[in-house]
Amino acid sequence: MRTPLYLILISALIFSSSLPLFAQEDEEPVNYFQMEPLDDSLFIHIQEELFIDPPDPKAEIVVDVRDANNQTISIKGALYPFLALTPELRARILTYPFKLNLEETVNFGSLYTRVINKLRFEKILVPPTVFQISPTLGYINPYIQFQGGERFGIPIKKDIGLSIGFGTPYSGALETNFVEANFHILGFRGGMFTAVDAFIELKGSENHNNLFVTNGIQFAYVIPFGNFFEIGYTSVSEDFSETQILKYTTQTVNKENIVYNPDSTIKYQPYLLTGSYINWEMRYPVKVLGATRGKFYVAQYIDEWHIGFTGRELSLAGSVFDLRFDAMFNSPVRQPQYVLDIMVQKIFDYWAFSTIAIGPSIIMSHTNSGSFGFTSLFANLRIKVGSSL
Repeated sequence: MRTPLYLILISALIFSSSLPLFAQEDEEPVNYFQMEPLDDSLFIHIQEELFIDPPDPKAEIVVDVRDANNQTISIKGALYPFLALTPELRARILTYPFKLNLEETVNFGSLYTRVINKLRFEKILVPPTVFQISPTLGYINPYIQFQGGERFGIPIKKDIGLSIGFGTPYSGALETNFVEANFHILGFRGGMFTAVDAFIELKGSENHNNLFVTNGIQFAYVIPFGNFFEIGYTSVSEDFSETQILKYTTQTVNKENIVYNPDSTIKYQPYLLTGSYINWEMRYPVKVLGATRGKFYVAQYIDEWHIGFTGRELSLAGSVFDLRFDAMFNSPVRQPQYVLDIMVQKIFDYWAFSTIAIGPSIIMSHTNSGSFGFTSLFANLRIKVGSSL
């Protein structure tokens, strides 16, 4: 059953590798254009020179240099003289590779064609940057998330760095007490994980599908053919004590975590992690809706199967948001479940305007009653540390 899945994924990767990895500049100069929000540092620099506070790295910026005597730059609808910027910054703007050409013929049909063109279907799904597909640098990630999702990756020296994560890469809010820290070098990572019960003690019910851990070690290696395939090993180094077993199965916040059938057999129970596991993830990094970081993936982690998508700073109709969906469709202990995170930027003010995103995190699975519904509903938080990658 697994062989056809591998063949399909490998075929998709081969096909995807034939796509161009570099944005190409237009053959003719574009003198009236909108800048695609794909370079945080440049967008912030432009607004700082024009004394816009707080700067918005996803602001709508339109440049009009068609008239040599009246060159302008518009930021979120406010008009500024283009010459107010330094010559170096003007040069960076004019050579910016991601432009939406606004020089078009207007006619009676433009009412409809302009709307279609602005959707930019060719930008909905585009290949990633070279940095994103690096097997040794792909761990670098300036986004630290409160629970679940990609690990926060801190570069010490290029391909040498650290990463930390709260929850597993595939878990949702209030699902697990798992916390990890790793060291990275040349595509290899090694580290340890431990338990922080504060994450699961916030939820007082529907804990029968949770994942509980003690302490352990883990190793992984990204195969040096792009950032497409990672294989790893996880080993639990400490068994659960009798006190912990009672706590995680019957006494967590005074709620029973094991659900029984009428004949007293176990119907649902949490996953108490023991033993050792071979893990792997096959992914394809990609930009969706101008996301600064994103990927589709299929994975097997601690004998559970996952498929999903994660994306950072997607742009749609002026909104900037993070989106994550994970479907865990097979587990040796737990019921299938579906995780959805939506975190929106531009809610807070000043420095937090572009660095903090917040929104709902939900998990849907079989509830204690046996029906399909919400087993977890909580707010998740993401902070962006540093510039866009």
